[in-house]
Amino acid sequence: MTEQSDKTQAWARLKVLAEQFDGVTIAELFEADPARFEALQRRCGPLLLDMSKQRVTNEVLAELCRLADASGLSFWRERLFAGERVNTSEGRSAMHWALRLPAEADGDLDGLPLAGMIHAQLQRMESLVTKLHAGQWRGVSGEAITHVVNIGVGGSDLGPLMVCDALRDFKVETAGPLRVYFASTMDGSQLAQILQTLNPHTTLFIVSSKSFTTIDTLSNADTARQWLQRSLGDSPALLQCHFIGVSAAPEKMTEWGISKSNQLLLWDWVGGRYSLWSAIGLPIALTLGMAGFRELLDGAHHMDWHFCEAPGTENLPVLMAMLGIWNVNLLGINALAILPYDGRLKQFPAYLEQLEMESNGKRVTRDGALVTRNTCPIIWGDVGPNAQHAFYQLLHQGTQPVACDFIVPARRYREAQHLEGMEELAAQHQLAIANCLAQSRLLAFGDAALADAESLPLYRRYRGNQPCTTLLLDELSPFSLGALIALYEHKVFVQSVIWEINPFDQWGVEMGKLIAVDALAQLRAEQPLGQGLDASTAGLLAAVMDKH
Repeated sequence: MTEQSDKTQAWARLKVLAEQFDGVTIAELFEADPARFEALQRRCGPLLLDMSKQRVTNEVLAELCRLADASGLSFWRERLFAGERVNTSEGRSAMHWALRLPAEADGDLDGLPLAGMIHAQLQRMESLVTKLHAGQWRGVSGEAITHVVNIGVGGSDLGPLMVCDALRDFKVETAGPLRVYFASTMDGSQLAQILQTLNPHTTLFIVSSKSFTTIDTLSNADTARQWLQRSLGDSPALLQCHFIGVSAAPEKMTEWGISKSNQLLLWDWVGGRYSLWSAIGLPIALTLGMAGFRELLDGAHHMDWHFCEAPGTENLPVLMAMLGIWNVNLLGINALAILPYDGRLKQFPAYLEQLEMESNGKRVTRDGALVTRNTCPIIWGDVGPNAQHAFYQLLHQGTQPVACDFIVPARRYREAQHLEGMEELAAQHQLAIANCLAQSRLLAFGDAALADAESLPLYRRYRGNQPCTTLLLDELSPFSLGALIALYEHKVFVQSVIWEINPFDQWGVEMGKLIAVDALAQLRAEQPLGQGLDASTAGLLAAVMDKH
């Protein structure tokens, strides 16, 4: 790897550049270089990345790429794509990228063809999808399945939910009605609401859990089983007809009662938040059909290839990652707002919250030392038009510096189901685009975007200088969405290399779940109330028990 001194020098040069930017506004950068857009936009397939409203120049980007080189990005990227154990704390590979490989791809894992293993599971998934789409999957009473409920949490929920919502215009026709629902909350509120509307005779449950030990998921699955049993009895065929399992632990699925013929597998080298490309994506395939699911994989694979082959200054994941490094570590901007201007992408900010903050929300390096710089910023967001009426006030006139990612498709409402109302719907999409461009312009330029701003009272002034990136999609399709998701995945990986952290574990979420066991035992009177607890928790438990 590159000598540590090279990395230290790269950070020092960037610090000098950042000091030179102190007090320089984005508006002034455009005044100095009217051709900024041409100089600071890049394209990969259906995605156009505009970096011109960031507080950077090509000199800064070049220096950021030198930092990436000095941090060993090429070394770590090669290890990632070679299937080496880059997840150091768990001794695992991180091979979500392999889930997107074409069937004819070379390479093996433990002596078995890698692409062959993956496509064997895709074929099994396709057979289940085909059966359900044809109306040939029958419940225990012989009626065709018409409703499917995906039970999962975290990556087993957020990814499939986001993609199904985003690509609903690409829903395939099926022989009969087939609707997909999602339940994730451990309190059962989502599941209870869904079950009120469903018929047990025609409902199938997908239980998705990599470990098949997640208490949230198994609690919901047990509730679903009891709901079915109340109406359908407890015949041996009940689980066979009404449950599919997706997990890396087939023995635990069998122990729970899911038959092997209804089990789909993934592997321990697939992290939960990177798993929508695997059989965890079964709800996506049920929504889009397998052809649409494979198109999603193709879009991600296209971005994989770009990430591996494009030079740093042309590489979209590298550039987005290094812009984040610049904002967080050199400019002190520790928040990133995700602002899609397309209602179909409403779930995308929540998906990225997990992807980024669970991956890079770390304070310990791969070598076990405390980090010396800030790592992942706070990620949040919403659909842009809704956000304009919620938190844009803070973005425009608040005191916190915030970087923003604007995401918008250039084309919309070209799908067949919109033909009748295409003209008025297209006009609405133009309104969304206009607002996206206007808001990013105002955030970046502030009063410089307005005429006679000096005459306005302070409460109507805009400070601007909030750095913005715009991702323009040709249109939102399975291919472009696959590329967009993979872009953010690789961005996260690049930043983890710079911060020297492991993005593929999540130990921070484990202890809270573990100590909840004691509180649960006390709620159920299996342990003395307040035993071993702090005064606040004991007091709250007592208040809860008073209501029972």
